[in-house]
Amino acid sequence: MKIALPKRVRHTYTQHLEGPPEKVFPLMCPVREADWLDGWAPISVASHSGVAERDCVFVTSSDGDRTYWYIAQHRPDTGFVEMIRFTPGLTACRLEIQVRPAPEGARAEITYTHTSIGPKGDSFVDSFDEQAYVQFMRNWETRCNYYLRNGTAMRDEAG
Repeated sequence: MKIALPKRVRHTYTQHLEGPPEKVFPLMCPVREADWLDGWAPISVASHSGVAERDCVFVTSSDGDRTYWYIAQHRPDTGFVEMIRFTPGLTACRLEIQVRPAPEGARAEITYTHTSIGPKGDSFVDSFDEQAYVQFMRNWETRCNYYLRNGTAMRDEAG
């Protein structure tokens, strides 16, 4: 058995969202995310309710890699969701989202923890620095707020 120190990166960002927590939290869902994130299209979702719930499993694909997601905790009453995602040959990841009330809407504290599981994962972890994470989170924040204001997704411009 080989035991090694993990190559890991963890970042947290707090988004300021223009809606109350009870409107924001349901958007943190593999199905509802398609409402506000242009291009989000899970391959499959296994859910009794049809939306996010504890033990929901969904699959996405990006750049030819399939990613398997599992909702480990889903607590609408406290605004908390925890997802585990696994991309073979790349990373195992924990995503934690805590949505709380804020004076002008909601705050969503979002933490990604990526652990490399191979050479491709090492490169990913190295590139997932604070600057890349903040850019990723600001894009997400902008798109979610656009949806909260307009009721439709911000569309990406065709190149």
